[in-house]
Amino acid sequence: MASLKDIARECQVSVATVSKALNNHSDISEERKAMIRIKAEELGYRPNLFARTLKTNRSYNIGVLFVDEAHNGLTHDYFAAVLDSFKIAVEQNDYDLTFLNCNKSRRNRMSYLEHARYRGFDGVVIACVDFMEPEVLELVQSDMPVVTIDYVFNDRMAVMSDNVKGMEELLSYIYQMGHRRVAYIHGPDCAVTRSRLSSFLGTAQRLDLEVPDEYILISDYRDVKGAARETVKLLDMSRPPTCIIYPDDLAALGGINVIRARGMTIPDDISVAGYDGIRLADYMIPRLTTLKQDTEHIGRYAAEKLISLIEHPRMAVRGITMVKGMVYEGQTIRKMFEEGYSADAKSAAVFTI
Repeated sequence: MASLKDIARECQVSVATVSKALNNHSDISEERKAMIRIKAEELGYRPNLFARTLKTNRSYNIGVLFVDEAHNGLTHDYFAAVLDSFKIAVEQNDYDLTFLNCNKSRRNRMSYLEHARYRGFDGVVIACVDFMEPEVLELVQSDMPVVTIDYVFNDRMAVMSDNVKGMEELLSYIYQMGHRRVAYIHGPDCAVTRSRLSSFLGTAQRLDLEVPDEYILISDYRDVKGAARETVKLLDMSRPPTCIIYPDDLAALGGINVIRARGMTIPDDISVAGYDGIRLADYMIPRLTTLKQDTEHIGRYAAEKLISLIEHPRMAVRGITMVKGMVYEGQTIRKMFEEGYSADAKSAAVFTI
């Protein structure tokens, strides 16, 4: 690998001049900087990480705290897409990523904060964890630069998918398509679930849409079997819903399988909708109607916010960055108008989303 001396010899300048040029010092002309940088690239020069760490007091390494209790790991489509976008953005800024050790069965295991400090992380991104776990709270409340995804702590940076607006737009679209009996199988209690459920109920109230208690059921996220089980309950009702919203796109597969096993077709006999907008939804037949979350911007904004906090801690604005999703209409919501609704009611059901 080429050294500063090699570049200096080829450019016939001093090592100090090369160092200043590569570090963009103002006392070196732009023309000379460009010449030195081109030669450095030709020679395959890479800055010494250890030397850069000593000079900047930074490791250029960012920790990732990702604990998926369902053991889906990075096969979790939504978070995998978010973290992939995050990875691209941090690497564009010359940072590396390292996952924190989350294996609690290991002997002499360090806490999340201890591991972050041991590795010398400049900052940590936190996603898909129990945010009330003592070790997570210890990390968040420390002086370590932290950004959280889909969870908010006071005076900490957070990047959120706008679940309130997302559910509002999804239910409004379903209502616009003429459905008046809409069930919602939601995920277990967490910040994301609370936002979506309160938005579902609030939107239903604004639309004057009656939602019986038995239309609100619960199943784990990404739980195909659980979603299938709850779908059976809805289909067996004396007055079943005309549309079912599932916790996420993968869980929707469980409901779709049950519906088809009963000889019913989607959307002619019943409509379904997912949430997330994972790639799988594009390949379903018919294509799944869902709320597509903007994973690209969620990951990129999280990276930009964290790097800003690392490099400019006094200027970085701590707060929430909300990222809006969009309704992907797909083909699983039938356009229908039930008996008892006049033409005026139908026209009133049109919303801008």
